[in-house]
Amino acid sequence: MSSTTISSIKKQYRLFRPIATSNSIASHNSQKHTRYYGFIPEPAIENFFTGRIWSRRNTPFPQAKIENYIRRGYFEITPAVITNPKLKCRRCLNEQRQKFISFYCAKCQKTCHYCRHCITMGRMCSCDELIIWKNEQPRSRSQKSRVEFTWTGKLTAHQQKAADELLTSLKQNRNHLIHAVCGAGKTEILFSPIYASLKAGKRVCVATPRTDVVLELYPRFQQVFQNITIHALYGGAQNDTQFAQLILATTHQLYRFENAFDVMIVDEADAFPYTYDEALQRAVMKAKKADAPIAFVTATPSTKLLIQQRNEKWGYSFIARRFHGNLLPVPRYQALWNYEKAFHKQKIPQKFKNWLEQRLQNHQPFLIFFPTIELMEQATPLFQQIEPTIESVHSEDPDRKEKVLQLRNEERKGLLTTTILERGITIKNVQVAVVGAENPVFTSSALIQISGRVGRNVQYPTGDIVFFHHGITMEMDQARKKILEMNDYE
Repeated sequence: MSSTTISSIKKQYRLFRPIATSNSIASHNSQKHTRYYGFIPEPAIENFFTGRIWSRRNTPFPQAKIENYIRRGYFEITPAVITNPKLKCRRCLNEQRQKFISFYCAKCQKTCHYCRHCITMGRMCSCDELIIWKNEQPRSRSQKSRVEFTWTGKLTAHQQKAADELLTSLKQNRNHLIHAVCGAGKTEILFSPIYASLKAGKRVCVATPRTDVVLELYPRFQQVFQNITIHALYGGAQNDTQFAQLILATTHQLYRFENAFDVMIVDEADAFPYTYDEALQRAVMKAKKADAPIAFVTATPSTKLLIQQRNEKWGYSFIARRFHGNLLPVPRYQALWNYEKAFHKQKIPQKFKNWLEQRLQNHQPFLIFFPTIELMEQATPLFQQIEPTIESVHSEDPDRKEKVLQLRNEERKGLLTTTILERGITIKNVQVAVVGAENPVFTSSALIQISGRVGRNVQYPTGDIVFFHHGITMEMDQARKKILEMNDYE
Protein backbone atom coordinates (compact mmCIF):
# COMPACT_ATOMS: atom_id res chain seq x y z
CA MET A 1 0.00 0.00 0.00
CA SER A 2 1.41 3.38 -0.96
CA SER A 3 2.20 6.08 1.58
CA THR A 4 -0.36 8.32 -0.16
CA THR A 5 -3.14 5.75 0.39
CA ILE A 6 -2.17 5.28 4.07
CA SER A 7 -2.18 9.04 4.58
CA SER A 8 -5.62 9.27 2.95
CA ILE A 9 -7.06 6.53 5.25
CA LYS A 10 -5.66 8.21 8.37
CA LYS A 11 -7.24 11.47 7.28
CA GLN A 12 -10.63 9.73 6.93
CA TYR A 13 -10.25 8.22 10.40
CA ARG A 14 -9.63 11.67 11.86
CA LEU A 15 -12.70 13.04 10.07
CA PHE A 16 -15.07 10.35 11.37
CA ARG A 17 -13.65 9.76 14.81
CA PRO A 18 -16.31 10.59 17.44
CA ILE A 19 -15.23 13.54 19.51
CA ALA A 20 -15.82 13.41 23.27
CA THR A 21 -17.63 16.33 24.83
CA SER A 22 -16.16 18.06 27.87
CA ASN A 23 -18.29 16.03 30.29
CA SER A 24 -17.49 12.70 28.67
CA ILE A 25 -13.70 12.80 28.18
CA ALA A 26 -12.97 10.45 31.05
CA SER A 27 -15.50 7.92 29.83
CA HIS A 28 -14.22 8.25 26.28
CA ASN A 29 -10.63 7.56 27.36
CA SER A 30 -11.63 4.50 29.35
CA GLN A 31 -13.51 3.06 26.38
CA LYS A 32 -11.21 4.17 23.57
CA HIS A 33 -10.45 0.55 22.62
CA THR A 34 -14.14 -0.25 22.01
CA ARG A 35 -15.03 2.93 20.16
CA TYR A 36 -14.12 2.23 16.58
CA TYR A 37 -12.63 4.74 14.20
CA GLY A 38 -14.74 5.45 11.16
CA PHE A 39 -18.02 4.58 12.93
CA ILE A 40 -20.88 7.00 12.23
CA PRO A 41 -23.98 6.74 14.49
CA GLU A 42 -27.26 5.96 12.81
CA PRO A 43 -29.27 9.20 12.48
CA ALA A 44 -32.37 7.61 14.03
CA ILE A 45 -30.52 6.64 17.22
CA GLU A 46 -28.61 9.90 17.49
CA ASN A 47 -31.72 11.96 16.81
CA PHE A 48 -33.89 10.11 19.31
CA PHE A 49 -31.49 10.05 22.24
CA THR A 50 -30.06 13.56 21.91
CA GLY A 51 -31.15 15.42 25.04
CA ARG A 52 -32.91 12.39 26.54
CA ILE A 53 -32.32 10.31 29.65
CA TRP A 54 -33.85 6.91 28.95
CA SER A 55 -34.21 3.37 30.24
CA ARG A 56 -31.40 1.14 28.99
CA ARG A 57 -33.69 -1.86 28.61
CA ASN A 58 -36.75 -0.18 27.11
CA THR A 59 -36.01 1.80 23.95
CA PRO A 60 -37.61 1.99 20.48
CA PHE A 61 -34.55 0.16 19.07
CA PRO A 62 -33.26 -3.44 19.17
CA GLN A 63 -31.47 -4.13 22.45
CA ALA A 64 -28.40 -5.58 20.68
CA LYS A 65 -27.97 -2.31 18.80
CA ILE A 66 -28.19 -0.26 22.00
CA GLU A 67 -25.60 -2.48 23.70
CA ASN A 68 -23.31 -2.04 20.70
CA TYR A 69 -23.50 1.74 21.07
CA ILE A 70 -22.83 1.43 24.79
CA ARG A 71 -19.69 -0.63 24.10
CA ARG A 72 -18.53 2.03 21.68
CA GLY A 73 -18.88 4.66 24.39
CA TYR A 74 -21.71 6.73 22.96
CA PHE A 75 -23.84 6.55 26.10
CA GLU A 76 -23.26 7.57 29.68
CA ILE A 77 -24.78 4.98 32.03
CA THR A 78 -26.23 5.86 35.42
CA PRO A 79 -28.30 3.93 37.99
CA ALA A 80 -31.98 4.83 37.88
CA VAL A 81 -31.90 5.25 41.66
CA ILE A 82 -28.67 6.35 43.29
CA THR A 83 -28.21 4.76 46.73
CA ASN A 84 -25.02 6.36 48.02
CA PRO A 85 -24.66 8.57 50.01
CA LYS A 86 -28.48 8.73 50.04
CA LEU A 87 -31.39 7.69 47.85
CA LYS A 88 -31.92 9.90 44.82
CA CYS A 89 -34.01 9.28 41.72
CA ARG A 90 -31.84 10.07 38.73
CA ARG A 91 -34.91 10.62 36.52
CA CYS A 92 -37.03 13.04 38.58
CA LEU A 93 -34.30 14.05 41.09
CA ASN A 94 -36.52 13.18 44.06
CA GLU A 95 -34.56 12.83 47.32
CA GLN A 96 -37.45 12.49 49.79
CA ARG A 97 -36.96 9.17 51.57
CA GLN A 98 -40.70 8.63 52.13
CA LYS A 99 -41.26 8.59 48.37
CA PHE A 100 -39.00 5.55 47.86
CA ILE A 101 -40.10 1.95 48.29
CA SER A 102 -37.59 -0.72 49.37
CA PHE A 103 -38.21 -4.37 48.48
CA TYR A 104 -36.45 -7.65 47.81
CA CYS A 105 -35.77 -7.70 44.06
CA ALA A 106 -35.95 -11.07 42.29
CA LYS A 107 -33.98 -9.59 39.39
CA CYS A 108 -30.85 -8.60 41.30
CA GLN A 109 -31.60 -10.76 44.39
CA LYS A 110 -30.86 -7.83 46.69
CA THR A 111 -32.77 -5.11 48.48
CA CYS A 112 -33.82 -2.71 45.77
CA HIS A 113 -35.43 0.74 45.77
CA TYR A 114 -37.75 2.49 43.37
CA CYS A 115 -39.15 6.03 43.28
CA ARG A 116 -42.91 6.36 43.76
CA HIS A 117 -42.88 9.95 42.62
CA CYS A 118 -42.32 9.26 38.92
CA ILE A 119 -43.66 5.73 38.76
CA THR A 120 -46.31 6.78 36.24
CA MET A 121 -43.45 7.06 33.74
CA GLY A 122 -42.61 3.39 34.33
CA ARG A 123 -41.06 1.81 37.44
CA MET A 124 -37.29 2.11 37.60
CA CYS A 125 -35.35 0.39 40.40
CA SER A 126 -31.86 0.93 41.76
CA CYS A 127 -30.66 -2.09 39.75
CA ASP A 128 -32.04 -0.55 36.53
CA GLU A 129 -29.94 1.77 34.41
CA LEU A 130 -30.58 4.94 32.46
CA ILE A 131 -28.63 5.97 29.39
CA ILE A 132 -27.68 9.47 28.22
CA TRP A 133 -26.33 10.25 24.74
CA LYS A 134 -22.92 11.85 25.12
CA ASN A 135 -22.27 13.24 21.64
CA GLU A 136 -22.96 16.71 20.38
CA GLN A 137 -26.33 17.59 18.90
CA PRO A 138 -27.33 15.80 15.66
CA ARG A 139 -25.68 16.94 12.47
CA SER A 140 -29.01 18.46 11.41
CA ARG A 141 -28.40 21.10 14.07
CA SER A 142 -25.10 22.23 12.54
CA GLN A 143 -26.87 24.66 10.22
CA LYS A 144 -29.51 27.24 10.92
CA SER A 145 -33.01 25.90 10.49
CA ARG A 146 -34.97 26.52 7.30
CA VAL A 147 -38.27 26.56 9.17
CA GLU A 148 -41.18 28.09 7.28
CA PHE A 149 -43.34 30.56 9.23
CA THR A 150 -46.83 30.52 7.72
CA TRP A 151 -48.90 32.47 10.24
CA THR A 152 -50.71 35.33 8.47
CA GLY A 153 -52.51 36.83 11.45
CA LYS A 154 -51.82 40.25 12.90
CA LEU A 155 -51.04 41.01 16.52
CA THR A 156 -52.67 43.82 18.45
CA ALA A 157 -50.45 46.59 19.78
CA HIS A 158 -50.47 44.95 23.24
CA GLN A 159 -49.64 41.54 21.80
CA GLN A 160 -46.84 42.93 19.64
CA LYS A 161 -45.29 44.71 22.60
CA ALA A 162 -45.32 41.49 24.64
CA ALA A 163 -43.88 39.48 21.73
CA ASP A 164 -41.05 42.01 21.28
CA GLU A 165 -40.31 42.01 25.01
CA LEU A 166 -40.20 38.22 25.10
CA LEU A 167 -37.91 38.06 22.07
CA THR A 168 -35.52 40.53 23.71
CA SER A 169 -35.40 38.43 26.88
CA LEU A 170 -34.75 35.21 24.96
CA LYS A 171 -31.90 36.81 23.03
CA GLN A 172 -30.40 37.94 26.35
CA ASN A 173 -30.90 34.47 27.91
CA ARG A 174 -33.09 36.10 30.53
CA ASN A 175 -36.20 34.56 32.08
CA HIS A 176 -39.50 36.21 31.23
CA LEU A 177 -43.06 36.24 32.58
CA ILE A 178 -46.05 36.90 30.32
CA HIS A 179 -49.04 37.79 32.49
CA ALA A 180 -52.04 38.08 30.18
CA VAL A 181 -55.76 37.60 30.74
CA CYS A 182 -57.60 34.55 29.39
CA GLY A 183 -58.28 35.15 25.71
CA ALA A 184 -55.49 37.71 25.27
CA GLY A 185 -53.96 35.54 22.54
CA LYS A 186 -50.95 34.24 24.46
CA THR A 187 -50.23 31.50 21.93
CA GLU A 188 -50.06 34.02 19.07
CA ILE A 189 -47.65 36.10 21.17
CA LEU A 190 -45.28 33.11 21.28
CA PHE A 191 -45.18 32.56 17.52
CA SER A 192 -42.57 35.12 16.44
CA PRO A 193 -40.16 34.59 19.40
CA ILE A 194 -40.30 30.82 18.80
CA TYR A 195 -39.75 31.36 15.07
CA ALA A 196 -36.67 33.50 15.74
CA SER A 197 -35.28 30.80 18.04
CA LEU A 198 -35.95 28.00 15.53
CA LYS A 199 -34.46 30.02 12.69
CA ALA A 200 -31.29 30.42 14.76
CA GLY A 201 -31.04 26.62 15.02
CA LYS A 202 -32.15 26.45 18.65
CA ARG A 203 -34.19 23.63 20.12
CA VAL A 204 -37.39 24.84 21.79
CA CYS A 205 -39.73 23.17 24.28
CA VAL A 206 -43.23 24.38 25.14
CA ALA A 207 -44.19 22.55 28.34
CA THR A 208 -47.54 22.60 30.09
CA PRO A 209 -49.02 20.69 33.04
CA ARG A 210 -52.11 19.60 31.07
CA THR A 211 -52.40 17.03 28.28
CA ASP A 212 -55.42 18.88 26.87
CA VAL A 213 -53.30 21.99 26.31
CA VAL A 214 -50.72 19.95 24.37
CA LEU A 215 -53.49 18.48 22.22
CA GLU A 216 -54.93 21.96 21.63
CA LEU A 217 -51.57 23.53 20.70
CA TYR A 218 -50.12 20.77 18.52
CA PRO A 219 -52.20 21.29 15.33
CA ARG A 220 -51.81 25.06 15.64
CA PHE A 221 -48.03 24.84 15.84
CA GLN A 222 -47.92 22.33 13.00
CA GLN A 223 -49.78 24.80 10.82
CA VAL A 224 -47.59 27.77 11.77
CA PHE A 225 -44.14 26.13 11.73
CA GLN A 226 -43.54 23.98 8.68
CA ASN A 227 -40.53 22.19 7.25
CA ILE A 228 -39.44 21.04 10.74
CA THR A 229 -40.33 18.07 12.93
CA ILE A 230 -42.61 18.82 15.89
CA HIS A 231 -43.37 16.30 18.60
CA ALA A 232 -46.34 16.28 20.98
CA LEU A 233 -45.42 14.28 24.09
CA TYR A 234 -47.96 13.19 26.71
CA GLY A 235 -49.02 9.99 28.42
CA GLY A 236 -49.78 7.39 25.75
CA ALA A 237 -48.18 9.30 22.86
CA GLN A 238 -46.15 7.19 20.41
CA ASN A 239 -42.36 7.52 20.31
CA ASP A 240 -41.02 9.15 17.16
CA THR A 241 -37.33 8.61 16.39
CA GLN A 242 -36.96 11.78 14.30
CA PHE A 243 -35.14 14.72 15.82
CA ALA A 244 -37.69 17.36 16.83
CA GLN A 245 -36.50 20.95 16.91
CA LEU A 246 -39.78 21.95 18.57
CA ILE A 247 -41.36 19.81 21.28
CA LEU A 248 -44.74 20.32 22.97
CA ALA A 249 -44.87 18.26 26.15
CA THR A 250 -46.57 17.83 29.46
CA THR A 251 -44.25 18.73 32.32
CA HIS A 252 -44.23 15.06 33.38
CA GLN A 253 -42.59 14.14 30.07
CA LEU A 254 -39.64 16.37 30.94
CA TYR A 255 -38.46 13.70 33.40
CA ARG A 256 -37.11 11.98 30.26
CA PHE A 257 -35.01 14.95 29.10
CA GLU A 258 -31.75 16.40 30.31
CA ASN A 259 -29.71 19.35 29.02
CA ALA A 260 -31.82 19.28 25.87
CA PHE A 261 -33.39 22.68 25.16
CA ASP A 262 -32.00 26.10 24.27
CA VAL A 263 -35.35 27.76 25.05
CA MET A 264 -37.94 26.57 27.58
CA ILE A 265 -41.49 27.94 27.64
CA VAL A 266 -43.84 26.90 30.45
CA ASP A 267 -47.43 27.56 29.37
CA GLU A 268 -50.19 27.67 32.01
CA ALA A 269 -47.45 28.00 34.60
CA ASP A 270 -49.96 28.28 37.46
CA ALA A 271 -51.78 25.02 36.68
CA PHE A 272 -52.01 21.98 38.92
CA PRO A 273 -49.91 19.92 39.47
CA TYR A 274 -46.92 22.02 38.34
CA THR A 275 -47.27 24.76 40.97
CA TYR A 276 -47.58 22.20 43.80
CA ASP A 277 -44.94 19.71 42.66
CA GLU A 278 -41.31 20.70 43.13
CA ALA A 279 -40.19 17.64 41.15
CA LEU A 280 -41.97 18.97 38.06
CA GLN A 281 -40.30 22.32 38.58
CA ARG A 282 -36.93 20.56 38.84
CA ALA A 283 -37.77 18.62 35.67
CA VAL A 284 -38.08 21.91 33.78
CA MET A 285 -34.67 23.01 35.05
CA LYS A 286 -33.10 19.63 34.23
CA ALA A 287 -34.52 19.49 30.71
CA LYS A 288 -33.16 22.86 29.64
CA LYS A 289 -29.51 23.73 29.11
CA ALA A 290 -27.78 25.49 31.96
CA ASP A 291 -27.89 28.96 30.37
CA ALA A 292 -31.22 28.55 28.56
CA PRO A 293 -33.94 31.08 29.44
CA ILE A 294 -37.41 30.12 30.68
CA ALA A 295 -40.55 31.98 29.66
CA PHE A 296 -43.54 31.53 31.95
CA VAL A 297 -46.97 32.20 30.43
CA THR A 298 -50.15 32.47 32.51
CA ALA A 299 -53.32 34.44 33.14
CA THR A 300 -53.16 33.81 36.88
CA PRO A 301 -49.55 33.89 38.12
CA SER A 302 -49.00 32.81 41.71
CA THR A 303 -47.70 35.27 44.27
CA LYS A 304 -44.51 33.20 44.43
CA LEU A 305 -43.96 33.54 40.69
CA LEU A 306 -44.57 37.29 40.74
CA ILE A 307 -42.13 37.76 43.63
CA GLN A 308 -39.52 35.63 41.87
CA GLN A 309 -39.92 37.67 38.69
CA ARG A 310 -39.42 40.88 40.62
CA ASN A 311 -36.50 39.71 42.77
CA GLU A 312 -34.58 38.06 39.93
CA LYS A 313 -35.32 40.91 37.50
CA TRP A 314 -36.91 38.80 34.77
CA GLY A 315 -38.50 40.36 31.75
CA TYR A 316 -42.22 41.03 32.29
CA SER A 317 -45.17 41.61 29.97
CA PHE A 318 -48.71 42.39 31.11
CA ILE A 319 -51.89 42.39 29.01
CA ALA A 320 -55.25 43.22 30.60
CA ARG A 321 -57.33 43.08 27.40
CA ARG A 322 -58.44 40.27 25.15
CA PHE A 323 -57.20 40.33 21.57
CA HIS A 324 -60.65 41.45 20.32
CA GLY A 325 -60.71 44.33 22.81
CA ASN A 326 -63.88 43.34 24.66
CA LEU A 327 -64.17 43.04 28.42
CA LEU A 328 -63.92 39.73 30.24
CA PRO A 329 -67.30 38.12 31.00
CA VAL A 330 -68.02 38.60 34.71
CA PRO A 331 -69.36 35.54 36.56
CA ARG A 332 -72.74 35.81 38.22
CA TYR A 333 -73.84 33.94 41.35
CA GLN A 334 -76.88 31.67 41.47
CA ALA A 335 -77.81 29.89 44.71
CA LEU A 336 -78.43 26.17 44.25
CA TRP A 337 -79.22 24.89 47.72
CA ASN A 338 -78.84 21.16 48.42
CA TYR A 339 -77.88 20.38 44.83
CA GLU A 340 -76.00 17.21 45.90
CA LYS A 341 -79.16 15.77 47.48
CA ALA A 342 -81.12 16.54 44.35
CA PHE A 343 -78.67 14.66 42.12
CA HIS A 344 -78.62 11.74 44.60
CA LYS A 345 -82.41 11.58 44.18
CA GLN A 346 -82.02 11.47 40.39
CA LYS A 347 -83.26 15.02 39.88
CA ILE A 348 -81.73 18.08 38.24
CA PRO A 349 -82.34 21.18 40.41
CA GLN A 350 -84.94 23.35 38.69
CA LYS A 351 -82.77 26.51 38.41
CA PHE A 352 -80.03 24.46 36.83
CA LYS A 353 -82.47 22.74 34.49
CA ASN A 354 -83.79 26.13 33.38
CA TRP A 355 -80.25 27.25 32.53
CA LEU A 356 -79.62 24.08 30.53
CA GLU A 357 -82.87 24.34 28.57
CA GLN A 358 -82.10 27.97 27.73
CA ARG A 359 -78.75 26.95 26.25
CA LEU A 360 -80.37 24.22 24.17
CA GLN A 361 -83.12 26.56 22.99
CA ASN A 362 -80.52 29.15 21.91
CA HIS A 363 -78.37 26.49 20.20
CA GLN A 364 -75.39 27.46 22.36
CA PRO A 365 -72.67 24.89 23.19
CA PHE A 366 -71.92 24.62 26.89
CA LEU A 367 -69.47 23.33 29.48
CA ILE A 368 -70.69 22.40 32.95
CA PHE A 369 -67.99 21.98 35.59
CA PHE A 370 -68.47 19.60 38.53
CA PRO A 371 -66.35 19.40 41.70
CA THR A 372 -66.09 15.57 41.70
CA ILE A 373 -66.21 12.73 39.20
CA GLU A 374 -68.75 10.92 41.40
CA LEU A 375 -71.27 13.78 41.30
CA MET A 376 -70.72 14.29 37.59
CA GLU A 377 -71.36 10.62 36.82
CA GLN A 378 -74.58 10.72 38.87
CA ALA A 379 -75.72 13.73 36.85
CA THR A 380 -74.73 12.52 33.36
CA PRO A 381 -77.68 10.15 32.68
CA LEU A 382 -80.11 12.83 33.93
CA PHE A 383 -78.77 15.30 31.37
CA GLN A 384 -78.79 12.66 28.64
CA GLN A 385 -82.54 12.21 29.18
CA ILE A 386 -82.94 15.84 28.10
CA GLU A 387 -80.26 15.81 25.36
CA PRO A 388 -78.69 12.47 24.31
CA THR A 389 -75.51 14.03 22.88
CA ILE A 390 -74.38 15.35 26.28
CA GLU A 391 -71.35 13.45 27.59
CA SER A 392 -68.93 13.73 30.52
CA VAL A 393 -65.11 13.89 30.55
CA HIS A 394 -62.44 13.65 33.23
CA SER A 395 -58.68 13.13 33.44
CA GLU A 396 -58.83 9.33 33.09
CA ASP A 397 -61.26 9.37 30.17
CA PRO A 398 -59.42 7.91 27.13
CA ASP A 399 -61.97 9.48 24.77
CA ARG A 400 -61.89 13.02 26.07
CA LYS A 401 -59.90 14.30 23.06
CA GLU A 402 -62.59 12.99 20.70
CA LYS A 403 -65.43 14.31 22.86
CA VAL A 404 -63.97 17.83 22.95
CA LEU A 405 -63.47 17.72 19.18
CA GLN A 406 -67.10 16.66 18.74
CA LEU A 407 -68.24 19.62 20.85
CA ARG A 408 -66.08 21.95 18.76
CA ASN A 409 -67.53 20.48 15.56
CA GLU A 410 -71.09 20.96 16.91
CA GLU A 411 -71.69 17.20 17.02
CA ARG A 412 -72.49 17.48 20.73
CA LYS A 413 -74.57 20.12 22.50
CA GLY A 414 -72.40 20.19 25.62
CA LEU A 415 -70.01 18.45 27.97
CA LEU A 416 -69.99 17.84 31.70
CA THR A 417 -66.45 18.04 33.01
CA THR A 418 -64.15 18.23 36.00
CA THR A 419 -61.52 20.97 36.23
CA ILE A 420 -59.53 19.08 33.56
CA LEU A 421 -61.01 21.47 30.95
CA GLU A 422 -60.55 24.66 32.94
CA ARG A 423 -57.85 25.83 30.52
CA GLY A 424 -56.38 25.17 27.10
CA ILE A 425 -59.72 24.78 25.33
CA THR A 426 -61.47 27.24 23.02
CA ILE A 427 -65.03 26.57 21.85
CA LYS A 428 -66.85 29.16 19.75
CA ASN A 429 -69.80 30.78 21.60
CA VAL A 430 -69.48 28.40 24.58
CA GLN A 431 -71.54 29.10 27.73
CA VAL A 432 -70.27 27.91 31.10
CA ALA A 433 -71.76 26.87 34.43
CA VAL A 434 -69.98 25.74 37.59
CA VAL A 435 -71.91 23.38 39.87
CA GLY A 436 -70.84 23.64 43.50
CA ALA A 437 -68.57 26.64 43.00
CA GLU A 438 -68.10 26.75 46.80
CA ASN A 439 -66.18 23.44 46.71
CA PRO A 440 -62.47 23.84 47.68
CA VAL A 441 -61.39 22.34 44.35
CA PHE A 442 -62.54 25.58 42.72
CA THR A 443 -59.76 27.95 43.73
CA SER A 444 -59.87 31.57 42.60
CA SER A 445 -57.36 30.86 39.80
CA ALA A 446 -59.40 27.84 38.66
CA LEU A 447 -62.60 29.93 38.60
CA ILE A 448 -60.84 32.68 36.64
CA GLN A 449 -59.61 30.14 34.10
CA ILE A 450 -63.07 28.54 33.85
CA SER A 451 -64.64 31.96 33.33
CA GLY A 452 -62.02 32.60 30.66
CA ARG A 453 -63.55 29.92 28.41
CA VAL A 454 -66.43 32.33 27.66
CA GLY A 455 -66.34 35.08 25.02
CA ARG A 456 -63.01 34.16 23.43
CA ASN A 457 -64.21 34.31 19.83
CA VAL A 458 -64.28 37.67 18.05
CA GLN A 459 -67.74 36.82 16.65
CA TYR A 460 -69.02 35.88 20.12
CA PRO A 461 -67.13 38.15 22.55
CA THR A 462 -69.72 37.82 25.34
CA GLY A 463 -71.49 34.94 27.04
CA ASP A 464 -72.84 33.56 30.29
CA ILE A 465 -70.67 32.30 33.14
CA VAL A 466 -72.65 31.32 36.24
CA PHE A 467 -71.44 30.01 39.59
CA PHE A 468 -74.15 27.74 41.02
CA HIS A 469 -73.38 27.47 44.71
CA HIS A 470 -74.43 26.35 48.17
CA GLY A 471 -72.85 29.40 49.81
CA ILE A 472 -70.47 32.07 48.50
CA THR A 473 -66.77 31.59 49.33
CA MET A 474 -63.79 33.93 49.48
CA GLU A 475 -62.33 32.15 46.45
CA MET A 476 -65.45 32.95 44.42
CA ASP A 477 -65.35 36.59 45.48
CA GLN A 478 -61.63 36.86 44.80
CA ALA A 479 -62.05 35.43 41.29
CA ARG A 480 -64.85 37.87 40.50
CA LYS A 481 -62.88 40.78 41.97
CA LYS A 482 -59.80 40.03 39.86
CA ILE A 483 -61.87 39.82 36.68
CA LEU A 484 -63.47 43.19 37.47
CA GLU A 485 -60.03 44.67 38.17
CA MET A 486 -58.78 43.56 34.77
CA ASN A 487 -61.83 45.10 33.11
CA ASP A 488 -61.14 48.41 34.90
CA TYR A 489 -57.45 48.41 33.94
CA GLU A 490 -56.50 51.07 31.41
